[in-house]
Amino acid sequence: MKITADEVRYVAALANLALTDDEIARFQAELSGILDHFDKLNEIDTAGVEPMAQVLSAAGPAATLREDIPVPPLGSQAALANAPQSGGGYFKVPKVIER
Repeated sequence: MKITADEVRYVAALANLALTDDEIARFQAELSGILDHFDKLNEIDTAGVEPMAQVLSAAGPAATLREDIPVPPLGSQAALANAPQSGGGYFKVPKVIER
């Protein structure tokens, strides 16, 4: 599947990125390559393959997953204790989205 330069520009605009023409050409080739790999994966017959809920499910009891033990939450006062700026129970951060 081929990605057009306009599609790269559209995705870049969504991510608020300013790309040069060389970068657009490079990303166009790279994104097209990624989608080609997905096309190859879609060609594989997976009719007899059972879906997996977890990657380690085949490992059985030998899987090294930690126990899920509930612990008390940190609490907002402790979480905000080392914050450079806080107020109203939240972290205060500078505005970073500009257009």
